Amino acid sequence: MTDVTDTNPLSVAPMMRRTDRHFRYMLRLFTKRTLLYSEMVHTREVLDSDRDRALGYSEPEKPLSLQLGGDDPMQMAECARIAEAVGYDEVNINVGCPSSRVQSGNFGVCLMGQPDVVAACVEAMREAVDIPVTVKHRIGFDHQDSYEDMAHFVRVVRDAGCTRFTVHARKAWLKGLSPKENRNVPPLRYEEVYRLKEEFPELFVEINGGIKTFDEVEEHLEKVDAVMIGRAAYDTPYIFAEADKRIYGDDFEPPTRHEVVEAMLPYVEERLTEGDKLSYIGTHMMNLFAYQPGASRWRRHLSEHMHHDEAGPEVLEQALALVPRGGRCSPETRSEKP
Repeated sequence: MTDVTDTNPLSVAPMMRRTDRHFRYMLRLFTKRTLLYSEMVHTREVLDSDRDRALGYSEPEKPLSLQLGGDDPMQMAECARIAEAVGYDEVNINVGCPSSRVQSGNFGVCLMGQPDVVAACVEAMREAVDIPVTVKHRIGFDHQDSYEDMAHFVRVVRDAGCTRFTVHARKAWLKGLSPKENRNVPPLRYEEVYRLKEEFPELFVEINGGIKTFDEVEEHLEKVDAVMIGRAAYDTPYIFAEADKRIYGDDFEPPTRHEVVEAMLPYVEERLTEGDKLSYIGTHMMNLFAYQPGASRWRRHLSEHMHHDEAGPEVLEQALALVPRGGRCSPETRSEKP
């Protein structure tokens, strides 16, 4: 089965407290094609909690993948069924997060040492759904970090039917480094991801880790099938305004940053009526004007006013009035600190 996610060459990484429905809605205003991911959702959040809170999204956010954390094949399969039923385009298994929470729960990167468990989850999920089941993992963890270790993991999971692997090109240390340090301290080892693609040409291999610009994206695409951008998507989200032209060859003309804010206003109104707070949405818009004139005034006004209980769309309009209305400058043009 060929799906909208199977051959997508660009995605935004799943990030806790970052890639929620509000951030994804904003991103979709200026990239229609990039594959977006949810935050990681544990199986118990899907099975035992408020399902709309765990899985809610707006139709314009698609194509959209749900990232799941867990190690029980039957629970993972049931969550995959639910995800497919509510309209997700893909389900992704988290085998990369190194936090103490995932270690105690036996999911995330520690599962790289248990490829048979991941393979069992993949097999059960693929039997349960028609949408793609994919895996995001690291190049290794602790002292299980050789290329051979990673290749063994991929081989076992591939044999269970997984064909798309997203590889964070850093190892993780389960002891001694925080999750934040694990995103920066271990060195990037891109060559091992390139080698994985060379030795497993039948697989769709996506690279992740430390990629900040679309010049870098295009360089990586010469060696692998896809590129996933993480923190740069949150710190400088408007770089994705060039994604559809540069990566997909589309004629789509993205809105300016001002037009993005104006297009968000009806969405803000709608979400406030659903019980959300402006700060839930405004937090994700703080970096929209990163490196542009007036960026600091924009951020300051939002920081000072969006947390009030009565705050509404007018806070965004007031902040927008503090930013000079320019033309369609390059998304990567930098003239002020972010």
